[in-house]
Amino acid sequence: MKIGLIPINIGFDPADRMIEVAQTAESVGVESLWTFEHAIIPMEYDSKYPYTADGRMAAEPDMIMIDPLIALAAVAGATKTIRLGTGVNILSQVNPLMMAKQAAGLDFISNGRFMLGVGIGWLREEFDAMGTPFERRGERFDDYVLAMKKMWSGDVVEHDSDFINWTNFKSYPLPVQTSRNGGKPGVPIIIGGNKGKAFERVAKVGAGWFAPSVSPEDLAPYMDTLADACKAEGRDPATVEVTAMWAMQGGMDTIKQFEDLGVERLNIPLQVMGAGNAVDNIKRLGDDLLAKL
Repeated sequence: MKIGLIPINIGFDPADRMIEVAQTAESVGVESLWTFEHAIIPMEYDSKYPYTADGRMAAEPDMIMIDPLIALAAVAGATKTIRLGTGVNILSQVNPLMMAKQAAGLDFISNGRFMLGVGIGWLREEFDAMGTPFERRGERFDDYVLAMKKMWSGDVVEHDSDFINWTNFKSYPLPVQTSRNGGKPGVPIIIGGNKGKAFERVAKVGAGWFAPSVSPEDLAPYMDTLADACKAEGRDPATVEVTAMWAMQGGMDTIKQFEDLGVERLNIPLQVMGAGNAVDNIKRLGDDLLAKL
């Protein structure tokens, strides 16, 4: 089982604490570091967060939330082997040319360690602030993924759709990693969420699925849904790398349950590791858990 930590971009002040945490995580054998994303958190919002009963996200307007790609670029420069992922960025509300360019650049400077986790978004107020229509965000997302893959191909880019008009250009540097689509360069795209067409998107274009589930019991029925979606696309579900959240309940027995379901990575929220110094908590994680895996 791969063990990741999340979020590496929130709450660190001064920012050099983020680097210390990242380097400590790498030294004890943590496999990956992940970010959360919101460009803004409104003082009040009518939108309903889909993964809590009260429709509120666990973030406040004055929370320090460094842009994920900036945070991961800083971490990339201070580490050597640990993988880096966004969990997840809201693709539908941003410029896809810039996202593709930045993702390729981050993969390039990290020597192929970046995973681009993306979702369609839920916070209408944030879309409004970004100047992007909230409507048709699912269609926009699907189109952006196809267009970004063209930018990572090394070929001349041609893409004309309802949302994009790209013609007659190339984009370099290419990602260091190789995509599963014909062996071409490409950043692994991890699809987040379990609502709407999330599983269909994973089956069609995702290298992995970022599951919002925090227990094997919660996750189990969604694994069946994922398998059905892959079957409909003629894809082996085993080719989808599944990442789930884990609040460290149940110890090794729970890890085994996740493994039996087909989960390959568990992301531990930093805040569940206890009060006190995050560096010390991560060192204990290395001794108490990672050494046993």
